[in-house]
Amino acid sequence: MWTPHRMVYIQAGPEPHAHDCPFCAAPGRSDEDGLIVARGVHAYALLNLFPYNSGHLLVCPYRHVAMYDQATAEETEEMAVLTQQAMRVLREVSRCDGFNIGINQGAVAGAGVEQHLHQHVVPRWNSDANFFPIIARTKALPQLLGEVRQAVADAWASA
Repeated sequence: MWTPHRMVYIQAGPEPHAHDCPFCAAPGRSDEDGLIVARGVHAYALLNLFPYNSGHLLVCPYRHVAMYDQATAEETEEMAVLTQQAMRVLREVSRCDGFNIGINQGAVAGAGVEQHLHQHVVPRWNSDANFFPIIARTKALPQLLGEVRQAVADAWASA
């Protein structure tokens, strides 16, 4: 499997976000470079650089805040609106059958970037399980991140 986008994390070492936050940095980049599909006033949506499935989105507040109960009402409201829109867009673009939606709070709960609140929106299909994750501990993703980002961003703009 060819996954060149993961090289930046390999080269960064065991604590790639000890001094920088990818969710604070992404909004300062172009949408293409930041993998951003939609920008709101208080929050935005971007593709996960380490997707569980094609189209795996993250919804984040712009403000660097770690926990859900530290977010403002405006931030959580916009995160909810962006999550609903993400579901509609992913249904249209990928024809998924369902979603896993969740927030991991803290490293103990599985948060990869525990210092910046982010909600996962993972599209799921009835037929998305195969032998790779079970035997090879590998997930096959049928599209490159840039292609997925473009398709989702285009559908978002027209939704």
